[in-house]
Amino acid sequence: MTYAPPPTPPHRPGRLPWSRRTPLGQDIALGIVLFLVEAAVFLWVGFGYGMEVWAAQGRRARIEAAQLAQLAWTQHFLIALIVIAGLALLSRAPWTVVSQVLAAGVVAALLLLAQHEYDRAHPGPAPKPDPAYTPCYSGSGRCH
Repeated sequence: MTYAPPPTPPHRPGRLPWSRRTPLGQDIALGIVLFLVEAAVFLWVGFGYGMEVWAAQGRRARIEAAQLAQLAWTQHFLIALIVIAGLALLSRAPWTVVSQVLAAGVVAALLLLAQHEYDRAHPGPAPKPDPAYTPCYSGSGRCH
């Protein structure tokens, strides 16, 4: 007696898109195209903000406004990449998910570096001394 696997159910036209896996060719093509389009958009917008900094011609307020706008745009772009990766995961397109996670990782690293650079250029104010603090001057007799 041999074991025969149960027959697969026939394809029903009303099935949801995530009920079956995306074909491999379409998956790879979509992953590559999305990655290239997202890279082009990121570079184009980054170039635009760089031109805004260049056009500011040393005016600190405009330069900082452009830097903050670029940080905010990069955060929103990162969220969009994660949403697209989630939709690709829902559509059962593993290569598209990999390309989107890779793109999100690169954008997250660039965002982290940009935020770190901005924070280093804009340190917080020094803390105020305690009201009971008396400075120690040489020869004042108040030094401990």
